[in-house]
Amino acid sequence: MCRWLAYTGEPLQASTVILDAQHSLVAQSLDSPLGNETVNGDGFGFGWYPENAHAGDAPAFFRSIEPAWNDQNLRELTRSVRSPLFFSHVRAAAGPPIQQTNCHPFRHQNWMFMHNGFLDGFAKMKRDLTFAVDPSLYPAILGTTDSEVLFNLALTFGLTDDPIAAMGEAIRMVEAVGRERGIAFPMQGTLAVTDGVTVWAFRYSSQGRTRTLFHSVDVDTVREMYPGAERLKLFGSRARLIVSEPLNNLPGVFNAVPESTVAVVDASGYHHEPFLAPND
Repeated sequence: MCRWLAYTGEPLQASTVILDAQHSLVAQSLDSPLGNETVNGDGFGFGWYPENAHAGDAPAFFRSIEPAWNDQNLRELTRSVRSPLFFSHVRAAAGPPIQQTNCHPFRHQNWMFMHNGFLDGFAKMKRDLTFAVDPSLYPAILGTTDSEVLFNLALTFGLTDDPIAAMGEAIRMVEAVGRERGIAFPMQGTLAVTDGVTVWAFRYSSQGRTRTLFHSVDVDTVREMYPGAERLKLFGSRARLIVSEPLNNLPGVFNAVPESTVAVVDASGYHHEPFLAPND
């Protein structure tokens, strides 16, 4: 169910991780060893904050229904854009049609959101969940995915004020509605959300068997571990990556995010917080 990455730190040429890494996101779109689906070819998205962006500025977007490995525009764009914070996502559609409005990430003002996973039995829950979205947000739901509805539910519950609490409330509503309809494990997924400054990455499923999620370790530590790795010179000391699966095979470079956890990335680095717990 899709693959994604989030980068934050010193401005970086986006192709460094989207195209050029050993197991780049585009490589994962063709061959995803840790994914539920090996191929993620049902469109992609790239959302970034410009290098000269100010707090509160909206991100720019490029989304397409083309397979990521076959889109020359993605190559041109990511080799031209340098950004201090960007999201990218390759999609494996699980039901909703392949159309541009269903490609991640999604945007609201200066906020971005993306999701790897699904809401099980979404067709049975869709009406109740969609009608729970604040009426002022409803017109902005342009696609048909469960992910976009989940994002707007979290916005309804106060995402822009408290992302962790709002995402928790949105997921608990999904679980409550799903179980009313006999769905044992309504929520599955890893989620990323940002306001352009901080990144929150969630790993949670109702079953407690969530899709994989990793984040990089401190770059200076990695340089000490691998002093001969020339590619590390491309990254500043504040570079942080959160990924569905590691971008290389170097031991110790990426650590798994635990189940039922949110990894928060800000100017101070990473910290983890417990996030819900299955069947609470």
